Amino acid sequence: SAGAPAAAPSGDPATERAALGAALDAVADDLAALREGAAAATADILDAQALALADTELMGAAHAAIDGGRSAARAWHDAVDAAAAAYDGLDDEYLRARAADLRDLGRRVVARLAGDATAGDGAPAVLVAEDLGAAEVAELDPARVRALATAAGGPTSHASIIARGLGIPAVAGLGASALAIPDGTMLIVDGGAGTVDVAPGAEAVAAHEARAREDAAREARARERSGEPAVTADGRHVEVAANIGGPGDVAAAVAAGADGVGLLRSEFLFLERAEPPSEDEQAAAYAEAARAFGGRRVVVRTLDAGADKPLRYLPRAAEANPFLGVRGLRLALEHPEALRTQLRAALRAAAAGPIGIMFPMVSEVDELRRARAALDEAREALAREGVEAPAVEVGAMVEVPAAAIMAEELAAEADFLSIGTNDLTQYVMAAERGNAGVARLSDPVHPAVLRLIAGVARAGRAGGARVAVCGEAASDPAAVPLLVGMGVGELSVAPRRVPLVKAQVRGLDADAAGALADRAMGLEGAAEVRALVASEAPPA
Repeated sequence: SAGAPAAAPSGDPATERAALGAALDAVADDLAALREGAAAATADILDAQALALADTELMGAAHAAIDGGRSAARAWHDAVDAAAAAYDGLDDEYLRARAADLRDLGRRVVARLAGDATAGDGAPAVLVAEDLGAAEVAELDPARVRALATAAGGPTSHASIIARGLGIPAVAGLGASALAIPDGTMLIVDGGAGTVDVAPGAEAVAAHEARAREDAAREARARERSGEPAVTADGRHVEVAANIGGPGDVAAAVAAGADGVGLLRSEFLFLERAEPPSEDEQAAAYAEAARAFGGRRVVVRTLDAGADKPLRYLPRAAEANPFLGVRGLRLALEHPEALRTQLRAALRAAAAGPIGIMFPMVSEVDELRRARAALDEAREALAREGVEAPAVEVGAMVEVPAAAIMAEELAAEADFLSIGTNDLTQYVMAAERGNAGVARLSDPVHPAVLRLIAGVARAGRAGGARVAVCGEAASDPAAVPLLVGMGVGELSVAPRRVPLVKAQVRGLDADAAGALADRAMGLEGAAEVRALVASEAPPA
C-alpha cells in the first residue's frame, strides 16, 4: 500500500471535515455501483465495507485528528490504520482478515481526497500484488486481468472469492517471493490447483492453452443445454438452483437456467441502513424474485446477521468469538419483532409464487420449533387481518455439527434441510476458511465432513425431508459426484455455475456415484478424496 499522506492540512478543520465527508460519500457511491448486479458473495463483502464507511469510531478518530491540525487524508489514513492494527491483534482469524478490507477502504478514500478515483488500465496480464481489497478486485476487468496472484491472503479471502465470481483465476498466499517476479515474466496461474508456474516452457504453455480452449468449449456446450433438467444417466433428477445475494442475481440465475432459488440471502435488504426494512419493502422484494422464477421455488433465508455482518439497529455486546456467538437464528429469536416482520413479509410474498422459508445457524431442535411457532403466529395474525397466506415449505440450515448429528430429529420438524458446507467445514475441522495457514484442512471433501453430509442425507430420506447443499461444495467438481451419490436432491450454486453443474450431473451414474462416495468416506484426508474422484469420476 502507499505510504501515509501528508500531515499538513490544506484548509481549516471545517474545510478538511467537509472534504472527508465528500470523499466518504463518493466511495460509498463507488461501492454501491460495484454492488449493483454483483454476485452474492461479492455483494455481501461490499456491504460489509460500506458499513465500515459509516463507523462512528473511525469517523470520531478522524475528526479528532483533523481538529488537531492534520489533513483529512492523513487523519483518515491514521484512523483506518489503527483500526486495522486492532484487527491484526485479534485471536479470530476471520476478523483479522477484515484488516485487509479496512486498509482497502483507507486507500480508496485517500485516493478520492487526492483526486485520483481510479487506477489506469494496462494491457492484458496477470496481476501480481502483495494483497488486494475486496472493492479493488471487484473493479478489475476480466478482459484485462487474465489472472490474479497475491503474496498474502488465502483461497477463501474476500479477494479470492470475488475474483472467482468474476471468472478470474486467482491464487493467494504465495509469500513474499511472488513480489520478486520481474515484470514481463510469463506465468501460468491455475486457480483450481492453486499453483503458479513461473517462466514455463513452450510445452507447458501449449498444454495450458489447449486446456483453456477445452474449458471454454465445455462451458459453451453447457450453456446451450442450461434450460434442460439435470438428470443422471440412470434417471435420477437433481435440482440445480441458484444462490441469490440481491436483485442483480435474479436475472442472471433465470438466464442461466436455474431450477429455482435454493438460497436467497435476505441480508441485502438489511445492510447499509440505519433502520430495518419495512414489511412492505421485504414482501415486495421476495415477491419480485418469486415472479421472476415463474412457479419455480424460491427459498428465502431469514436474516443471517451477527459475526461479520453486524447491524446498527440490532446492537450486540462485543463477543470474543462472534462466529461462536449470537448469530443467525440465535439473533433472530432474541429479536422476535424483527423475525415476525420478516416472516409476515415472506408469507405475503408466497402469493406471487412458491416460497420456502429457511432458518440459518440452527443448533438445536428447540430453536427450529420456536421459529416454526413464530411462523404460525405470523400466519394467524395475517389471517385475522384478512390475508390468507399460501402454504410455504420450512427448512433448517445444517451448518453446525450438532445439527448434522441431530438431523433425524430436525427432519421430523422440517420440510427440507439445506447443508451450508462453508460453515459446516470450518466448524468440523476447526479451520477458519479465510486462514491460509489452515486452508489444507478447510476442504468440504474431507472424509469427516463427507460422513456428516451423508448422515444428513440418510436422515432426510428417513424423515421425508428434501436435502440440499447450498455451500461452495455444491459447485465443486470434486464434490458434485459425491453429493449426488449420497442422495442429495438439490445443489444450489452461484448463477454462473448453474449450466456447468447441470452438465456434470448429466454425466454421472447415480449408483456408481454412490459407490464412489462410500469409498471416499473410507479415506483419511481431502487430498486422497480429490485424487480418487479425479481418477474414477467422469470429467466435470
